[in-house]
Amino acid sequence: MRFKVENNSGGKPSWWLIAGNGEQVCWAGESFASMSNAKRAAASFKEGAAEANFEVYEDAGGKFRWRAKRGGHIVASSGEAFASKSNAQRAADNVQSKVGAAEGP
Repeated sequence: MRFKVENNSGGKPSWWLIAGNGEQVCWAGESFASMSNAKRAAASFKEGAAEANFEVYEDAGGKFRWRAKRGGHIVASSGEAFASKSNAQRAADNVQSKVGAAEGP
């Protein structure tokens, strides 16, 4: 896994976590005022993911997603919707256990 920090399609800085196969695993779920703020947020997620609360939920389309929260704030959102709750949970567990070793911020 590796972090990518760059401007999103709206021209605002954000971060994404990318898997070894090039697929987006998750993203910040928001844009930031500056590139340095986006990098700081990515580093914070990397450092704090092991203690974050990862929750799986059903989206409006009936698919399952996960999000990570710390201190009541969403700090990451799944990059993909899953057909089953168990697949979403497996993906969340994978990110939580491996993001600390990711390349980047």
